[in-house]
Amino acid sequence: MRIGVMVGPERGDSAKKVSRMMADVEWAESAGLDSVWVPQVPNDFDALTAVALMGQRTSTIEIGTAVVPLQAQHPIALSRQALSVHAAIGGRLALGVGPSHHWIVQDMLGLPYEKPAKYTRDYLDVLNAALAGTGGVDVENDTFTVHNPLDLPPVGPMPVFVAALGPVMLSIAGERADGTVLWMADDRNIAEHIAPRIRKAAANAGKPAPRIVAGLPVCLCRPSEVDTARERANRILAEAEVSPNYQRLLEHGNVRNVGDLCIAGDEEAIMAGFRRYAEAGATDISMRLLPIGDTRDELVASKYRTREVVAELVKELR
Repeated sequence: MRIGVMVGPERGDSAKKVSRMMADVEWAESAGLDSVWVPQVPNDFDALTAVALMGQRTSTIEIGTAVVPLQAQHPIALSRQALSVHAAIGGRLALGVGPSHHWIVQDMLGLPYEKPAKYTRDYLDVLNAALAGTGGVDVENDTFTVHNPLDLPPVGPMPVFVAALGPVMLSIAGERADGTVLWMADDRNIAEHIAPRIRKAAANAGKPAPRIVAGLPVCLCRPSEVDTARERANRILAEAEVSPNYQRLLEHGNVRNVGDLCIAGDEEAIMAGFRRYAEAGATDISMRLLPIGDTRDELVASKYRTREVVAELVKELR
């Protein structure tokens, strides 16, 4: 199993965000983690710009987006930006994309959110053609008519991951991408709903077994503090649960909120959680480090304790 960590913008001015993200990605590489995943927060720092910056401070670690909303830009614009970033960081970009949610696309951007699965399929027709680096893109489908020269061949393979929760999207991810990036999916959900569908779709398309990246809050704490960690997860991460996409996904698993999803406890509990997801079919874990505490100093100390333990667990999982 590959272990990665989410690194992205948080509160503070832009300059401080950049310096903190650079410090976090340097730690991730030095700790031996396999990957870093940068969320595209609707009201914050551009994820692909962050990837390009992080790539200048590292040399080996995979850096991915989780995920770039497709509706926000034309597939040629996204492919050009992704290929440029991929070249700038030495071929280490993992491009995570997805059709996002109605409360982002419709309510925030003012764009239609109709038939997102069909839109994703048509978008990938153009994106995959552009990323192939054949010198031009000629695609006509129900959504796009594109005849665009593009002299920007990839410097190396660029895996594409599609955020997929339902059966149709999982089929698209298996057929047309290299895997999926998940949030709000527990081990039962992966074992019974996600892994079988995406693997079957990939096999039917003659593609290799897809990667399944499970996004999970992780908190090192005493057993007596597990409930505190779950409560904090629900307090600061629960906005995702307003989406009907996540609500439908929750029906396939055992969790009912992001707090239930949190891997919290001592070293043994965290390792057991990682192994549980590996057995369910996840190929990767993307940790959202979840510190606990009543003051800023306590939160920072909690984050660093969790990081130290995770670095040791990664060695055991090799």
